[in-house]
Amino acid sequence: MRLPLKLVDRLIAPFLGRPRTAPKGVLLVAAGGLGDTVLLLALIDRFLGLARPDERVTLLLRSDAAKMGFLAPPGLEILAVDFKRLARDAWYRFRSQADLRRRGYRLAVSLDYLRHPDLDEALIRAAQAPESAAMIARPWPKHQRALDANQALFGRLFNSGPPRHDKALRWAAFADWLQDVRRDAPVLRLPDERLPAPDPFEAPTVMIQPFSAVAAKQIAPASWQAILDSLPADHRVRILGAPSDLDRNPAYRALLDPVRVTFDSRPFQALLPNLRAARLVISVDTALMHLAALSGAPTLGLASAAFVGEIVPYDPTIMPANLRVLYQAMPCAGCLGDCRYPLEGGMYRCLAALEPNAMIAEIQAMLGVG
Repeated sequence: MRLPLKLVDRLIAPFLGRPRTAPKGVLLVAAGGLGDTVLLLALIDRFLGLARPDERVTLLLRSDAAKMGFLAPPGLEILAVDFKRLARDAWYRFRSQADLRRRGYRLAVSLDYLRHPDLDEALIRAAQAPESAAMIARPWPKHQRALDANQALFGRLFNSGPPRHDKALRWAAFADWLQDVRRDAPVLRLPDERLPAPDPFEAPTVMIQPFSAVAAKQIAPASWQAILDSLPADHRVRILGAPSDLDRNPAYRALLDPVRVTFDSRPFQALLPNLRAARLVISVDTALMHLAALSGAPTLGLASAAFVGEIVPYDPTIMPANLRVLYQAMPCAGCLGDCRYPLEGGMYRCLAALEPNAMIAEIQAMLGVG
């Protein structure tokens, strides 16, 4: 029988030890996924001013999201924590909390609007920084009582706006509030000095990510085939994904039949030079979309309406010129993936409503053909 996490924390708290030094340094905690991390790292410079001249900034990420750590600026320490183990493995939980306690941060800041009281907030508690701050957490009925109680963890709390609000603008406003400054709206672009040079292809190449961790966010193979058939004859195509994606989605193997279409299973960091040189990047996966778009590649996102108003698409005031997002407007837009409708053809209703002809028209417009 697994003990409640709050009880585990009470049991291990006396053994976490003490800081190794006087309070020094800044801990930023961000528990989002890969896509959130790309977006955050495009804005991270706005938070670095929280450090004093002799201090280091540490960005704590979920271990899966830390794969995007190669986008971080020099001098920013990336600290990866496996949140699944944090929830299930008491020994790992103890070691993770004890490490934060020993580091002795002066300031701990939660960068998340959506927080879990027994995961990311537990790490803030373990750090015991004399200064701490966060946004008032997103309402979450299941955990609201604990979230309300945990407000006492933070010396400063920021009202970042309504639940449905652009994530980049929310972060930018929070960073300004923390430092008592007012800056222009953020430019959503990763700095060139943190990016590899483009690695050109021998022929014009379109890179396509048709896979998502959520199968209901994938469009039908027949739609992809129609897209492939519409591309100029001299263009090559790279289908992106992990080897297991084809095993989980065998119907997509038919897309690899043409001689000009190949499968590319390289990780994000290895892909990036080619992404920057692509004629067009098309993605249903938000992490790949963020990475391509914020690196300057012409990018088309084929999206559900689940995160409209929050992260996909970005707010019109900060939308990069190289990015377009195609989605079907729905009365239920902004549901955050908590869809109340039955799937249609294995897809969310909003995604199933995307017409192949509309996708093709957008692609041809971005390629300047048709």
